[in-house]
Amino acid sequence: MASIGKLNWLPVLRSTDFGLLLDGGDLGEILMPNRYVTDEWKPGDVVEVFLMLDSEDRLTATTEKPLAMVDEFALLRVVAVTGIGAFLDWGLPKDLLVPFREQNIPLREGQSVVVRIYLDELTNRIAASAKLDKFLDRAQPDYAPDEKVKLLICSKTDLGFKAIINNKNWGVIFHNEVFQPLEKGQRIEGYIKQIRPDGKIDLSLQKPGAKSAGTLADVILDYIKEQGGFMPITDKSPPEEIYALFGVSKKAYKRAIGGLYKKRLITFENNGTKLVGG
Repeated sequence: MASIGKLNWLPVLRSTDFGLLLDGGDLGEILMPNRYVTDEWKPGDVVEVFLMLDSEDRLTATTEKPLAMVDEFALLRVVAVTGIGAFLDWGLPKDLLVPFREQNIPLREGQSVVVRIYLDELTNRIAASAKLDKFLDRAQPDYAPDEKVKLLICSKTDLGFKAIINNKNWGVIFHNEVFQPLEKGQRIEGYIKQIRPDGKIDLSLQKPGAKSAGTLADVILDYIKEQGGFMPITDKSPPEEIYALFGVSKKAYKRAIGGLYKKRLITFENNGTKLVGG
């Protein structure tokens, strides 16, 4: 069955002056305008198309693909604010509406916001919502410890980074689990660290058991090597500089750098840290 707001493989029925008519099943015949048609397509061929309503609310097919589909989350940029809501650039000529009722706070032009793409069942119009909580599962999660998952970074908090897990649950990556720069809207793989009794999920970006490859000490050591054997950071550097570089607290950094020093892999100089033998 063809679905609005998603990619579909639909058979070509016939050619018209305005484009190809596709068999949309329960949705009926769907026009793919000439600007998307290639000469090689003919009746009987099956083509991949995205379905949406055009500017006149007619169901139409396009070979162009948006940045996100219905039932997906994505970071999108606000390109205009009007009397009915904010419009987002989602990679198609017709911008995507976030109605005022679907905004947590008023959106501004130029702002980037994580939204959920949804289909209005009454109008068949595709829209977006910044009210993410109502689209996420509140039931007790059934993930296993150390399970590999897909994450979408949504926001930074005092505790760490909030992320959407597998498109359906909230999770948190605490600051002491972050050994790399993270940005809102970034998609990354992670692991379930634990599920708390209240259902909240703690995440890790390091593969369980891969201590030699995923520790902060190794990240620091690799960074020094990439810099030619020296970095202008020590255990006495300001916390802000340490966090900007490695995304961790000064306490975590000192613990890791101290371990490297005890193993005689690095030495400290007045203006930085040097790789032994570098």
